[in-house]
Amino acid sequence: MNFPADLKYTKDHEWIRVEGDVAYVGITDYAQSELGEIVYVDIISEGDTLDQEEIFGTIEAVKTVSDLFMPVGGEVLEANSELDDHPELVNEDVYGKGWLIKISIADPTQVDSLLSAEEYEKLIAK
Repeated sequence: MNFPADLKYTKDHEWIRVEGDVAYVGITDYAQSELGEIVYVDIISEGDTLDQEEIFGTIEAVKTVSDLFMPVGGEVLEANSELDDHPELVNEDVYGKGWLIKISIADPTQVDSLLSAEEYEKLIAK
């Protein structure tokens, strides 16, 4: 499995890539492999400002539906509209074209509380 070192991770299996004062959020390679074939992504919070760990949507696989949690607090600027017609991008390119939302970070210090790639790998190895 792949866990890029330039990303931060949550215990709920989301990743975040910070680019200045905005960030991209998705689910990890581990999460997509556990879920299986992704068939639908529902982002319920576009335009909303949410706190860290609040639900921003759901992701549906053939067997289950899972909640998606904000890695840090902020405003949901954009949902990845490509996923409307191609939810399988989450499986195929989890850290690239399979991103879920773009956010404006409210408190950049919250990023420091997230897991590094190494810490996340230890978490899922348990």
